[in-house]
Amino acid sequence: MTTLEGTAPHPAQAGPCATGPALAWEQARSVARHSAAQPLTPVARDLTDALGHALAEPLAALTDLPSFDTSAMDGWAVAGAGPWHLRDSAVLAGHRPEPLSDGTAVPIATGARLPTGATAVLRREHGSVDARNGMLYDHRDLGPVAVGRDIRPRGQECHAGEPLLPSGTTVTPAVLGLAAAAGYDRLQVHRRPTVELLVLGDELLESGLPRDGRVRDALGPLLPSWLHSCGAEVIGRHRVADDLAPLREALRHSSADVVVTTGSTAAGPVDFLHDTLGEVGARLLVDSVAVRPGHPMLLAELPTAADGLPRRLVGLPGNPLAAVAGTVTLAAPLLRRLGGHADAEPHRMRAAAALPGHPRDTRLMPVVRTDDQVAPLPFHGPAMLRGLALADGLAVVPSGGVPAGTTVEVLNIPGQ
Repeated sequence: MTTLEGTAPHPAQAGPCATGPALAWEQARSVARHSAAQPLTPVARDLTDALGHALAEPLAALTDLPSFDTSAMDGWAVAGAGPWHLRDSAVLAGHRPEPLSDGTAVPIATGARLPTGATAVLRREHGSVDARNGMLYDHRDLGPVAVGRDIRPRGQECHAGEPLLPSGTTVTPAVLGLAAAAGYDRLQVHRRPTVELLVLGDELLESGLPRDGRVRDALGPLLPSWLHSCGAEVIGRHRVADDLAPLREALRHSSADVVVTTGSTAAGPVDFLHDTLGEVGARLLVDSVAVRPGHPMLLAELPTAADGLPRRLVGLPGNPLAAVAGTVTLAAPLLRRLGGHADAEPHRMRAAAALPGHPRDTRLMPVVRTDDQVAPLPFHGPAMLRGLALADGLAVVPSGGVPAGTTVEVLNIPGQ
């Protein structure tokens, strides 16, 4: 780690080098992940508000599932061997049925509670009723219906108290459905980290065609949804001029858990981020990463907020694909850790073609999936987004590249 409070030279004074040595890509991700000692405080959320959060405690069943024997098919609940005397009233879902005696049957709907005494369910397509005597017959003539046939027995899926999901699981729509079925109205989840996005650069336009040496801001529209998909709650997005004073004030007054900036991470004539961090008393944790694109990215610890909670800043490069590299390298691991999300297992796929690498650094390359392989895409320069728009993921290409047939780690693109 390097600090802005020591004697390390500022990049503008030290030429193209950063204030500290560039960290290896995986090491930088680890620093970002572990810079949050623990996830944010657990909170209780109604099921409708818990989507996207991470479980703060294991999810255990509050009841047996199903909580009573139910019919798995439309048909008839039967007791004993047939043929059966058919009762008139049907058993519907949500009703408590009358018991069945041996040799009798009753129409039953899928999901309805099985009457006491029933031994099986005869599917509607397998039975026929003789209108003359009111008897139900199994027209397949295969012998007695097997006991338990087409019945979902109580506790088939789980029993009360049984663990269903570990803490750290992301609450997806399927998790919400399982929680509701298991008896939950509210869930204990970790609070989403708040993020304020500061878009730096006097050259950026918010509308219209590029003109007079100015370009459209691509990151302002791109990043908020990506940060949200990493588990963040984006509470603000602001344009900040290329000037030390407004940037300093924006950092001092931000109430976000994480401030994300775009641009000003290098050593250009209007790159004021390092100087600003020094003025506000920040501590650099990562200052440049050995990855292409995006190597002049940074992670800093900001002074503690008024509520006593630590704050952090992720500085992304200004070039669009380089900023994407910074997002998956530093922002995503930090935000997922703060939000309590479990680390995902690395996903590896075989390269369908050679993936060229950088001579020394890790390279993040947009790729497209073909069957169980990935192939590189063109238009992958640091300022380009065309390849990324077609990509299914980012291949982590080690220095020197990999030949066709080699397996590589593939990162999911946020929001996909």
